[in-house]
Amino acid sequence: MATVSTFCSPNFIQTPTKPFKTQPQSSKLSFPLRKTPLFLLNPRGTQRVFVVAEEISVSTDTSRRLYVGNIPRTVKNEELQKIFEEHGAVDTAEVMLDKYSGRSRRFAFVTMKTVEDATVAIEKLNGTEIEGRKIKVNVTEKPLQGVDLSLLQAEESKFIDSPHKVYIGNLAKTVTSEMLSKLFSEKGKVVSAKVSRVPGTSKISGFGFVSFSSDEDVEAAISSFNDSYLEGQKIRVNKA
Repeated sequence: MATVSTFCSPNFIQTPTKPFKTQPQSSKLSFPLRKTPLFLLNPRGTQRVFVVAEEISVSTDTSRRLYVGNIPRTVKNEELQKIFEEHGAVDTAEVMLDKYSGRSRRFAFVTMKTVEDATVAIEKLNGTEIEGRKIKVNVTEKPLQGVDLSLLQAEESKFIDSPHKVYIGNLAKTVTSEMLSKLFSEKGKVVSAKVSRVPGTSKISGFGFVSFSSDEDVEAAISSFNDSYLEGQKIRVNKA
């Protein structure tokens, strides 16, 4: 509740001699206090007093919650937690499961105890391997901070363009370039495949491209996969 910094009576207004002070809190992001005018009526007319707004704070929970992508299907919550505990204290670790099959969706969320622990986990684990799969670790839905982006840039540069290419839209966040290549190889000779990302981050843009060796393969891919489902989402496939 806002605190009135002056006392108002029908006869006088008393102004405090010392300014109101707040103590900074290490776990919150603090913003300056504001004075908002408030008008009170009394028998002698209108008097202006000021109220001091409450301190505004923003939770740091989102900065402690990490996205962990491309994990093997065999990894369980307990195993994932042990891996992250080597680099800091862990609150929770949860592997995301398909609601129909119960199988791992190959990504998880890990919440660390502090922002510092989360930062260390990103630096130590992003780009490392679990059971032969290179994992991605970053703050949920936010750009990677303090992490070398060369791995993601290398993935982007490996894509081989071709005049025989399809665009795939409405991709789930769990889809990888390898998954696209494997899927579309069922209908033609895939030259290259990539999932596009938001520049400077590991966040998927929601679309990708697959290049083929011929127009026949392109037409076969469109007729077979347009409006089909991949990782639980209906995808759009058309000629790029």
